[in-house]
Amino acid sequence: MLYDGTRGPGKTDALLMDFAQHCGRGYGINWRGMLFRETFPQLKEVIHKSNKFFKQIFPKAEYNSSDHLWCWPDGEVLILSYMKDPKDYWNYHGHEYPWIGWEELCNWKDDQCYELMKACNRSSHPGMPRRYMSTTNPYGKGHNWVKAWFIDPAPANTPILGKPGWVRCRIQGFLMENRHLVENDPEYVDTIRNIKDPMLRKAWWEGSWDIVAGGALSDVWNENIHIVKPFVVSPYWKVDRSFDWGSSKPFSVGWWAESDGSSVEIVQTDGKRVERFFPKGTIFRIHEWYGWDGNPNKGCKMLSRDIARGIKEIEERWDFEVEPGPAGSDIFDGEDGMSIADKMADEGVEWTRADTRPGSRIAGLERVRQMLWNAQQQPMEDPGIFIVDRCLHWKRTVPTLPRDEKKIDDVDTETEDHIYDETRYRASEVSYEEGTVALSGH
Repeated sequence: MLYDGTRGPGKTDALLMDFAQHCGRGYGINWRGMLFRETFPQLKEVIHKSNKFFKQIFPKAEYNSSDHLWCWPDGEVLILSYMKDPKDYWNYHGHEYPWIGWEELCNWKDDQCYELMKACNRSSHPGMPRRYMSTTNPYGKGHNWVKAWFIDPAPANTPILGKPGWVRCRIQGFLMENRHLVENDPEYVDTIRNIKDPMLRKAWWEGSWDIVAGGALSDVWNENIHIVKPFVVSPYWKVDRSFDWGSSKPFSVGWWAESDGSSVEIVQTDGKRVERFFPKGTIFRIHEWYGWDGNPNKGCKMLSRDIARGIKEIEERWDFEVEPGPAGSDIFDGEDGMSIADKMADEGVEWTRADTRPGSRIAGLERVRQMLWNAQQQPMEDPGIFIVDRCLHWKRTVPTLPRDEKKIDDVDTETEDHIYDETRYRASEVSYEEGTVALSGH
């Protein structure tokens, strides 16, 4: 179960009470729970609220501040702990916890910790409830995978059938449901309602998952402008592709049409066909192939030769030639005398080497940001980036990328950044002189 929504409906309280409802029911030492935050300092509010409520409801329950756990007179135990990354799982391997809770699930960049701990969500005691609970607000570095797992498959309050024995569901909560908070702290309501950042306000006030939640591109992204309908590519335009290699992680192939300044017929959002001119160097992502296994940031482990054959099959359906485009430098590294690039070339798919020199990541992000910003200017004076609406994985992963917390001028490389990387490679290939209007303040 996921309890998501706005700020302030009482999600943490609900998580604690979900465990507590089974205390004193006769399960004794067999009722054991583990409540996680990503880091230990983040547990402070959980500890405070547990002390506030548990001592009122269970006067004989005791909190052990050294071991960070609650003990009940009949033997029930709730442990408050943290899990930063998958290697922390081995602290719990082989344990039995019929109740496991995750506070602020979007704090985890992917689902690895969440999935690993399911192996511990068990009990040898007959008739024992088993619950796997979590809370979150929309927004954060884990926004994409949580949305894909809980939000996209079904509306709120609708059970989603998964693997045998597992059914998942999300419940949505809203600040105004928390009458106690609203009545006693009306200023808090005004604070959340009037947050300046429009995406943050949409997440925390409306509980909306349809946001650009991350930071690296959020201020220069506008879906109403950057997403376009499929169109007939001008025969005078250059078409090429970019590539980011992956096996256990997804690979990504993007096909791009680059304007030479000549006109092209575009279908507007209102359905009207109009002839438009775009500055030379403007690039359109016209098609993509994302090599995942259906789970966020999990690759399909396809061999490089098979990927090349798949690329050829796609391109053979088109009536225009596709030129080699940039790929990450890792595919050019030799392996047993033959690199991934060599193997793909054997199948008729060649690549150019993308710029991966020191500083290229920072320069690449600034180039992508600049071109997204350029696309919003009327009239456009410099090359921009546009995405054809069938490129669903680009829309799913790129606009929501967070910045790296330590290297603020780069995206977080531990998130699902594979499509972004090949987009960055391609954007960095565009050669132009910027006009007088430039991106500033970032």
